[in-house]
Amino acid sequence: MSDIKVSNATDHALNAEAKRGETRALAPVRGETKNDKLNTPVDYQFEPERYELTEPPRHRFGLERRDFFKFVGGGVAILMSASGKALAQQETGGRPAAPAIPQEINAWLHVGENNTVTVFTGKVELGQNARTSLTQLVADELHFPIEKIEMIMADTARTPFDRGTLGSETTPMMGTQLRRASSAARALIIAQAAAQWNVDAKSLTAAAGRVTDPAKHRSASYGELLKGQELTQVIPADDSPAPPSAWTVAGTSTGKIDGRDFVNGSHRYTSDIKLPDMLHGRIVRPSAIGATLDTVDTSAAESMPGVVVVRDGDFIGVAAPSRAVAERAAAAIKATWKETPQPSNAELFDYLKAHSQPGRAGGGDQGPGQSTVFNAGSMEQGLASADQKLSQTYTVRYIAHAPLEPRAAVAQWDGDQVTVWMSTQRPFGTRTEIAKAFRLPEDKVRVIVPASTPCYGGKHTGEHGVEAARLARTAKKPVKLIWTRAEEFQWAYFRPAGVIDVQSGIRNDGTLTAWEFHNYNSGNAALGTPYVVANKHHEFHTSDTPLRQGSYRGLAATANHFARESHMDDLAHLVKMNPLEFRKKNLDDPRLLAVLDAAAKAFGWGAAKSTDGQGFGLACGGEKGGYVATCAEVRVNRTSGAVRVSRVVTAYECGAVVNPECLSNQIEGAVMYGLGGALFEQIDFADGRVRNGHFAQYRLPRFSDLPEIQAVLVNRKDLEPAGAGEVPMFALAPAIGNAIFDAIGVRLRALPLVPQGLKV
Repeated sequence: MSDIKVSNATDHALNAEAKRGETRALAPVRGETKNDKLNTPVDYQFEPERYELTEPPRHRFGLERRDFFKFVGGGVAILMSASGKALAQQETGGRPAAPAIPQEINAWLHVGENNTVTVFTGKVELGQNARTSLTQLVADELHFPIEKIEMIMADTARTPFDRGTLGSETTPMMGTQLRRASSAARALIIAQAAAQWNVDAKSLTAAAGRVTDPAKHRSASYGELLKGQELTQVIPADDSPAPPSAWTVAGTSTGKIDGRDFVNGSHRYTSDIKLPDMLHGRIVRPSAIGATLDTVDTSAAESMPGVVVVRDGDFIGVAAPSRAVAERAAAAIKATWKETPQPSNAELFDYLKAHSQPGRAGGGDQGPGQSTVFNAGSMEQGLASADQKLSQTYTVRYIAHAPLEPRAAVAQWDGDQVTVWMSTQRPFGTRTEIAKAFRLPEDKVRVIVPASTPCYGGKHTGEHGVEAARLARTAKKPVKLIWTRAEEFQWAYFRPAGVIDVQSGIRNDGTLTAWEFHNYNSGNAALGTPYVVANKHHEFHTSDTPLRQGSYRGLAATANHFARESHMDDLAHLVKMNPLEFRKKNLDDPRLLAVLDAAAKAFGWGAAKSTDGQGFGLACGGEKGGYVATCAEVRVNRTSGAVRVSRVVTAYECGAVVNPECLSNQIEGAVMYGLGGALFEQIDFADGRVRNGHFAQYRLPRFSDLPEIQAVLVNRKDLEPAGAGEVPMFALAPAIGNAIFDAIGVRLRALPLVPQGLKV
């Protein structure tokens, strides 16, 4: 049913760091939001673990059937109707007739007369190597050479609507969609060959971009069969792609497509784009979060040669011939702001609980639906039947995404139409945001996303695109806007802070009898427990938030796993059970048990300690169709309080593995990235200002912090693939915290665990 691969990461940490994944959904924020700079309402609905437009935009390809083939050339186009419903396929003489073409075309795949394939997807390449894995799936299902497949990504004028590159959805959702499109294309091409050769389609085979008739010893390339044809096919509702067990291209460690361009520097990011007569922008920001404009004097900036000053309500910006001139012009603007009192770090957790709301009742245990409360059995009875009880509170601080590539956008107007090149995870959501800001129909806005660096959930919103477009509209020239590092820290959103209260009951034999879990503000991802317990209550409480918060890799699942797995470790010690055996006693999910055993075996769980200050810890869990278990080894210096994570083993199972090397890199990157939030990352703020808003003060993982890393792949070829951008990070922080407790007997219940070292 499964096979296991172990990958050592110590010697190629840099490669894994460059490829670490970053897809995720948004953590909850209460109430309607507004664009901070333009004061323009944005109709986002921030529900727990959701980040969707209240009315998702309907993609308009903008081409009639004949125009579409003029655009891409003759061949086969695999489509979906605008409603997303497949049209029934009619049979005529054994050959499928092309269905009626919907008025709006959503094209997924085109096989051309020149024997090349073009694939269209709204997903964004953000360093997770989605371009490669999706191309592998197309090549496998279409039976076509991978080197002849081109993938067009994240262009709202050319690709079908997509909710966004988030939530670990690319592989399970887009991968499945493209597999179905490829299957439909292959079937249509085989049918075309059968019609031309007057044979039964079932007697033909397809491989390497050719259809073969074994009986007549003849074959033809897809392109030869499509000469002079303009065939279309809506994906049949009953289309079933090949199972993972039949993969030949998918399931292998295919090298990164276009990887050489990223290594030699020829790839162009948004910040590298240059347009004729392009200006450079800079925004004058408020003095603090929540501040409103009082007075402004722009005369000094307006007198500078080539400088355009834009004032629109509280929005103040400049466009200039160079970044240096733009910076000087922005600094010359004299603005005063009215500030309001703001909470600070010192009162954060009390503030979150004091400004919280009860959860919404009704619904499922762990799902991301409208319910944020789940009850089973009776907590009163569960606690009464317990031999021992435990009640603890856990906290998590705000942390920043700190992407290598800050927000950047280039905007160009052509009459009443605007094209924006930008780094964003949600090109279609950003298109809607820009259209709303300028009161334009969405078909007047085009958003193009060049392959970008990882952003870990930090670029769901499109304010930088709106800002660049606002400057360009007044300047009447293209404008490039690149946020500074200080702007990223102060004005981007953060991973939500939170307070988690856990109460439990347990029998002396290690059986759980009661489990109560309350999360305040952080979110409800992985709120429920995978452990078997008859009496439980899970509740997520929304809260007013002092800082702007939003999606972050792993969402609240990181916080909720930390609280749950730390608490489970305490319970194991309370009843004097081995933490591994205690978890296994209370689990009945075979997939979670499998990764737990795989991680423990690779780690060598149960080995004796070799030195003072050494500790071992483990944790497990999962979400989004993936299962993870992590074992960690730490070394604690009792004199200095320094904590060193020396070894990490993470086992992960996400169904069938599409690209083993890519998945190993995702796991390794998750460990590296997760070290910061586990050990020392936190935002220090007061009076509406971030006080550690640059890399000299905000502590990120360094190469000297990296442990030896092993990625254990549990490959389930009998299951459909799930995503891997988030789940591998969930168990890291609690595993490290549990290892510290094992080393010196000190239980840490706050993230980050040791921002200034451990006090022993």
